[in-house]
Amino acid sequence: MENKAYPHIGETLYSETLPNGLRLRVIPKKGFRSRYAVFAANYGGAHRRFTVDGRTVDTPAGVAHFLEHKMFDLPNGDTAVDVLTANGADPNAFTSEGITCFYFQCTERFEENLRLLLHFVSTPWFTEETVQKEQGIIGQEIRMGEDSPGSAVYYNLLRQLYASHPIRDRVVGTVESIAQITAQTLYDCHKVFYAPCNMCLCVEGDVDPEEIARIAREELSQESGSVPTADFGEPEAPLPLERIHRQQMDISAPQFLIGAKIRPADGGEPALRQRLISSLALRLLVGASSDFYNKLYAEGLLNRDFDAEIEYVAGAGTLLIGGESSDPEGVLRALEDELSRVERDGLDPVRFDRAKRASLGARLRGLEDFENVCIALVEGLFDGYCALDATELLQSVTRQECEAFLRQELRPERLALSIIEPRRT
Repeated sequence: MENKAYPHIGETLYSETLPNGLRLRVIPKKGFRSRYAVFAANYGGAHRRFTVDGRTVDTPAGVAHFLEHKMFDLPNGDTAVDVLTANGADPNAFTSEGITCFYFQCTERFEENLRLLLHFVSTPWFTEETVQKEQGIIGQEIRMGEDSPGSAVYYNLLRQLYASHPIRDRVVGTVESIAQITAQTLYDCHKVFYAPCNMCLCVEGDVDPEEIARIAREELSQESGSVPTADFGEPEAPLPLERIHRQQMDISAPQFLIGAKIRPADGGEPALRQRLISSLALRLLVGASSDFYNKLYAEGLLNRDFDAEIEYVAGAGTLLIGGESSDPEGVLRALEDELSRVERDGLDPVRFDRAKRASLGARLRGLEDFENVCIALVEGLFDGYCALDATELLQSVTRQECEAFLRQELRPERLALSIIEPRRT
């Protein structure tokens, strides 16, 4: 295996691409009891239309999430969750718009648990009866999500921003879309997206990298499969489809999200650099120590329930700024004013240096969380960069790059506002 030392953060990363195409990354942590493994597919809720081996395939919304649920079923009637838990592991999984991850953390019986993880994720077992049962279970999950203000304000915003990109639809799909899923649908999608060449395995803990590679070779198919090409639709225009959208629900205070479409870099180091620049720019613009946040907090327009991030997933970038406010449109106007001020005056150099140090400190603290590190490695692998390069690359980010990002990507006319209001009686 190749290894690369990162002396500035005290880590060494072991890397290998197996003959079947699986990308393997291991960070040994001598003397640590806890060990973490994530087995991930470059497959999420937005991968509904794709091309593989010259064929274009359309699938219903919700297949990736449905498949994640069903992968835990074992032919003997047990579930992989129960077996892993009995072995002392803490297992789970998630499906986002862009990836599906199966993972566990444990302090003992790691090799046994890793073999089970690789086996059950790579060995599909479905019947029409179990699929129909799962349709009822996920249908309940979908209906619960429809009653969630947080889900409503988020997906309303995505539909305001995106005309055709599939991230505008819920990862879980709809009751109608999952009714179209059959056992054969799941087998077909598993064969395409769970092929070793479309997956990666990331491990951190007191482990032997060569032993991890040996286990992966023994447990996984030697055939690599073909890498599918996702079709996320036509390029999106920069302006939102709808400026402001309101919905009433049973809540006590208005919730809001302000958003904008961000043009993502194509991948590799430019993609990582864009993430670092945009995150730092957003911290300076609306972070907890920004003039924007503290002024609106003092005026009672914002409270502690406030957050901001930029999601880069499935070929799209989305600004998300939101929380609770008695006057969401007032928050939007204040944000537009702040963006105009930055365009005119730029960012304060002293605050930039302080924010950059704070961002670097947060990233260094994040290295203590094995889950955080491994998931970041997965996301980077599928986008062509190494997440461990972030701390060193961040030090070269300039104030001018952050100003250019805000001026180019967050122009006031590109902002949309989603509001969930208390139901009027």
